[in-house]
Amino acid sequence: MSLPKTLAEDVARNLVMVARLIDEDPDQAYAYSRIALRLASRVAAVREAAGFAAYATQKYAEALAEFRASRRMTGSVELWPVMADCERGLGRPERAMAMAGEPEVQKLDKAGQVEMRLVAAGARRDMGQIDAAIVTLQSPELASSAVHSWTPRLRYAYADALLEAGREDEAREWFGKALEADKDGATDASDRLAELDGVEFVDALGDDDELSDAPAEAEVADARDEQDDEDDGDDEDEQDDADGSAKA
Repeated sequence: MSLPKTLAEDVARNLVMVARLIDEDPDQAYAYSRIALRLASRVAAVREAAGFAAYATQKYAEALAEFRASRRMTGSVELWPVMADCERGLGRPERAMAMAGEPEVQKLDKAGQVEMRLVAAGARRDMGQIDAAIVTLQSPELASSAVHSWTPRLRYAYADALLEAGREDEAREWFGKALEADKDGATDASDRLAELDGVEFVDALGDDDELSDAPAEAEVADARDEQDDEDDGDDEDEQDDADGSAKA
């Protein structure tokens, strides 16, 4: 609303393309975000979109700068967890852990607090503190039977940490719980369960190709047989003609 109408429409189009492409083609989404940023760098939504596009392409320093700019403009703490994760991406897990203890975390909604817990657990794992990561993930949200948008990822992270700690049976249980809650396929919990159970997935494409080639090979063989029969028939006709000529 702070931009002239034509400029606002141009910026909006680029932001729409960022949203459409960020999962499937993050590099292209990043390119659109740079256009929007060039057109309207003083709009908080543009800085946030540019941050997420940079984050998706693992440009963590750039993403962190954009998130900080958006936060300064809005005063919101909503981006605090992803800012902390950028610190992890920059190889500073200690800084991410420090952010997990800041007052801003208490201002987050439930989803944001769970996200911050996931980031903190990841930072613990980055520092080789796997047991501490497991404890970090243990929470009322993890124990709850209620399913929320963040439930599959929380259960999955807990299962993955248990597996790294060598607690395979518990890991299998929690991968199963993650799969039960994951109706949208946000995690690969089913594949992880299969791996634990020793199930191997075989690409059937090669077999299909062989099967599809079989009829063609059979047709070639039939064609060869027919040609041989015709050749035999021609040979017999030629022999009959030769015999007739000899008698004459």
